[in-house]
Amino acid sequence: MGPIPRLPFLALLTLLPALSPAAEFWDEVEILRTEHGVPHIRAAHLRAAGYALGWLQCEDHGPTTPERLWATRGATAQIKGRKALDDDFDALRRRARAFETYHLLEPETRDFNEGFAAGVNRYIALHRAEFPAHIPADFTGPDVATLTVGSGPSAARVARFLTALKNGPDTPVAEPADPDTPPEEGSNAWALAPSRTTSGKAILLRNPHLAWSAGYYEAHLTVPGVLDFYGDFRIGGPLGVVGGFNRHLGWSTTNSNTGDLTVIYAVPADPAQPDRYLLDGVSFPLTRVVRTVDVLDGGKLAAEARTLWETPLGPVVHRTADTVYLARTAGDGEFRAGEQFLRQMRATSEAQWLDALRLRARTSQNYTYADRTGTVLILANASLPHLPHPPTRAAAIPVTSLRQMWTRYIPFEDLPLTRNPKGGYVQNANDSPHFANVREPVVLANRHPNQERPQLRLRSQHALSLLDHDGLISLEDTVRLKHSYRMLLAERTKPDLVAAVAATAPTGDVAAAIDLLRGWDNTTAPDRRGAVLFAVWWQKYAPSGQAFQPYAAPWSEKDPLRTPRGLADPARAAAAFTEAVAETARRHGRWDVAWGDVYRLRRGPVDVPIGGGPGALGHFRVLTFAREPDGKYAVNGGDGWVLAVEFGDEPRAYSILAYGQSPKPASPWHSDQAALFARGEMKPVRFAAADVDRHTVLRYRPGAPR
Repeated sequence: MGPIPRLPFLALLTLLPALSPAAEFWDEVEILRTEHGVPHIRAAHLRAAGYALGWLQCEDHGPTTPERLWATRGATAQIKGRKALDDDFDALRRRARAFETYHLLEPETRDFNEGFAAGVNRYIALHRAEFPAHIPADFTGPDVATLTVGSGPSAARVARFLTALKNGPDTPVAEPADPDTPPEEGSNAWALAPSRTTSGKAILLRNPHLAWSAGYYEAHLTVPGVLDFYGDFRIGGPLGVVGGFNRHLGWSTTNSNTGDLTVIYAVPADPAQPDRYLLDGVSFPLTRVVRTVDVLDGGKLAAEARTLWETPLGPVVHRTADTVYLARTAGDGEFRAGEQFLRQMRATSEAQWLDALRLRARTSQNYTYADRTGTVLILANASLPHLPHPPTRAAAIPVTSLRQMWTRYIPFEDLPLTRNPKGGYVQNANDSPHFANVREPVVLANRHPNQERPQLRLRSQHALSLLDHDGLISLEDTVRLKHSYRMLLAERTKPDLVAAVAATAPTGDVAAAIDLLRGWDNTTAPDRRGAVLFAVWWQKYAPSGQAFQPYAAPWSEKDPLRTPRGLADPARAAAAFTEAVAETARRHGRWDVAWGDVYRLRRGPVDVPIGGGPGALGHFRVLTFAREPDGKYAVNGGDGWVLAVEFGDEPRAYSILAYGQSPKPASPWHSDQAALFARGEMKPVRFAAADVDRHTVLRYRPGAPR
């Protein structure tokens, strides 16, 4: 990212297209809410559509979106103190990039961003009491654009390098954990070709797994002749990671890029001139950037300045008398992520949709696609550096020439793509793209050394077991299969566990408990007894974080669908089972407790049993839980937003947003989908205009004068 002049905020605003004081657009847009409060936006143009989406995010989610927009101004430390300083300085860097490049965005993207800002401003102005005093009502398009500007190297990556520089390249560096992020973030995605469906039409499944605080928001946007899109948006902005469908096509996203996106280069300092570096014998300047943040310290605001050094190749992360260390990061300063998604939303053909992906504006996204023509595909669209050297994760690479550094991404044509394969399906569950379809796998030898190595964990194998057959699947079957309660880990290890415990001649509760497991159907259906005991046993046999290989046969590329399996240490397994029987009884009052008596969905007045569990246990219906004061476990992540759509002349779809359209307990749309989700059911999607009209429960113009 190149050097950026630091101009006063008001001066920068004068460079923007003017928004008139009356740019609320309320008279050019209408919101129709159908069952469960799903908003359908009908707008005259993209600015009005963005306006309505900004209004809705404030109406349903309160201060979350304005707080995120406000954070783009590097002002969070004014409220949260020194712990927010690093985030504020990063925000100022990305903000400068947003202002520098705003004019390069397509006019449609700017319109959508500016409309979104106007909608947020209008809602705040009319509902001032709902927001903290520090939240303004003067947000702009570049504020919104800043949300999707790519960041530079992560703090963890820089720390890893500095530790290696000081102590040697093999020194381990602990990655800081995010306490708000579940340990099994991920997603599932399927696309079924017409040859595999009962209707002869392609089907797409979108199923992200994130914390329920991640803020997926279901909405339908219609601008005649411009946009007719149904899907999910993320609270906090209009064009983060978007998935869904229009009447021509649809896509789902999954994260699966495990390559290191940052390379640190050791570049010679220019011995003849200060603050310069040498490449190919040419002296280039370092750009000094001073940024200032106001921070709350001891009850008072104080200005804190940091001096940083930038180059067009990336920021300087360390300097010595003779060496400048530059961190070159994929996606650093990339400003077109929102533009890419808006193009995808408006695409009417596979060619248009793929052309949008050629922007490469997201660094780690896989895209699973289906359309009305019957095409299905999955593309691993990672923005990986095209390396002229072997990959490295810690040490810096010494270079003297630009040719020794990466300056472009791996070519689009080299990205793993599976299109209309044998068997009529593609899938991804956050593993490498090699096994999107096991009848026609991607060649295992990667073209580039920093592409993902083959991997197929239990959740992915569970998905393949549901898809890789010759039967036909309906849209309703897709919904049912999505909520599979199978625990694949039990199928792979329970026979060895039963044999190991039986070999000890158990008595009493241990004997009765192993008999229970023999008859257990290896699922976490809410009424099943044995699943809780098995999960406790696995925690004791193979605790997370221990360097212990638990399987007799670990996963192998040569046998990808039947490994891992068996138990490496039967004696350890039997001893752990005895402990698990006592531990389960201690925690839950009895060792044969039903899964749904322990694992619950609790939201508002809803408190019901739920099936599913961690992906590490081989669940496809991934759920994460937090322990409650009464010893039960309540869902707090994993499945939450699910969409399944069939592409006919008119799309037909089902969806569920488990945590509802609003986190506000007083909202009628706070907990009204929770019980439905717990039962493994989904609601019909209203897409056709006549269907939306027929099922509308509330209709209004957002921000209209009262």
